[in-house]
Amino acid sequence: MSPRRSYDQYCSAARALDALGDRWTLLIVRELLAGPRRYTDLHADLPGVSTDVLASRLKDMERDGLATRRRLPPPGAANVYELTARGRELLPVLQALGEWGAPLLAERRPTDAVRAHWFALPLLRSLEGLGDGVVQVWLDEGEFYVRLGAPDGPVYGEGPAPEEPDAGLSLDAEACAALANGDLALLGAVRDGRVTVTGESPLAKTLRDA
Repeated sequence: MSPRRSYDQYCSAARALDALGDRWTLLIVRELLAGPRRYTDLHADLPGVSTDVLASRLKDMERDGLATRRRLPPPGAANVYELTARGRELLPVLQALGEWGAPLLAERRPTDAVRAHWFALPLLRSLEGLGDGVVQVWLDEGEFYVRLGAPDGPVYGEGPAPEEPDAGLSLDAEACAALANGDLALLGAVRDGRVTVTGESPLAKTLRDA
């Protein structure tokens, strides 16, 4: 395990960066906010990270109390990484960072990788205050779901939700980026037809009729 690097400053921001400032660490947190993930899944959804760097960052996160590793019972029988309660506290940090960086999504570069679930955290912020429940989201790039009002545990997941969602949203990545940077309001996008809502739950009706 690599020795801890430190700014050696008695400052809360510097202490936070001691634990989180290395490249890839916060993006690993982004992936683990979806719940337990296997090493191979993390590597697949973090294009560009080397196996050595990913292994090193995960060990650092375990040491710093941000993540744990455990073995799934059969038939899974695989090692998975998941966030601790301390690690889950980084959700608003990542959302604030994403909100600050959203204007930088104005143009998608030819070299940019994309995964549908990378839009989960900014979309979660757009849905705040509209009710609790599970929202399934469909993009051209894939599908994911978000959990509104979840007191703990995963706040989103890749693919179909494991239970019947309370509402469904269909939109494109451009609309997601516009929601993230504030150029588009969710309820206005629904009224304008840029976002399609399905479902008959109170949450779906709020999204469709507000």
